[in-house]
Amino acid sequence: MIHEGMSLSKKVDVAVIGPDPPCQRCNAVRKNAESAAAAVKSEGIETTMTHLDVMSKDVISKYGVLTPPALALNGTVKVMGRIPNVKEIEDLLRKMTK
Repeated sequence: MIHEGMSLSKKVDVAVIGPDPPCQRCNAVRKNAESAAAAVKSEGIETTMTHLDVMSKDVISKYGVLTPPALALNGTVKVMGRIPNVKEIEDLLRKMTK
C-alpha cells in the first residue's frame, strides 16, 4: 500500500484481557492484533500492545466482569469471549482513528 504522506500518526492503545499468564486463546488474540497493527501501520496508525489480567481488581473496576479473551481499544472493550480475526481487528483499528 502506498503511504499517503500522513504527517500525524493516529495512536490506538490495544489491550488483550485474559488470565495471567496468557492462555492459548489470549495469545491467539494478541497474535491477530499484532498482525492487524502491522497491516495498518502504513496508514499512519500506531499501536501500543498490552496484556491485562482479567482477575485484577483494577481491570474489573475499569472494564467490568469480562469473559476472556477480550480486546479493548483505547480503553473500550470491542470484542469479548471470542478470538477476532485479523481483518476484524484491522477494521476496528481504522474506526478508532476516524
